[in-house]
Amino acid sequence: MTKGCTHIAGIQDVTPSARGCEECLKSGSRWLHLRICRTCGHVGCCDDSPNRHATAHFHATGHPVIEGYDPPEGWGWCYVDEVLFDLSKRKTPHDGPIPRYY
Repeated sequence: MTKGCTHIAGIQDVTPSARGCEECLKSGSRWLHLRICRTCGHVGCCDDSPNRHATAHFHATGHPVIEGYDPPEGWGWCYVDEVLFDLSKRKTPHDGPIPRYY
C-alpha cells in the first residue's frame, strides 16, 4: 500500500494541536471529520467539511502526510504522492473527547 510514496519515512508521532479542527473551533464553524498532520500535529477538518482546513494546512506548510483522526481510523494520506496507506499500528491517540459539530 505504500508503493510510490516518498514521504513515509518522515511520518512523526505527534501531539494533537486541538481536540477538534483548530480553525473551526476558533471561528465556530462545523466540520465532518478530522485529519491530523503527521509532521506537526495540526488538527484540521476534511475536504467534505465546508472549510477544508487540513488541505489548507498542507498548502500553507507543505507537510505531506495526514492521518484520519476522528475517530483514529488507521489510515494515512500523502498529498504530494496521492497515496493512501496503513497507519493502524501508529494511530495518534486522542487526549480527550472530540466535540461533535456535524
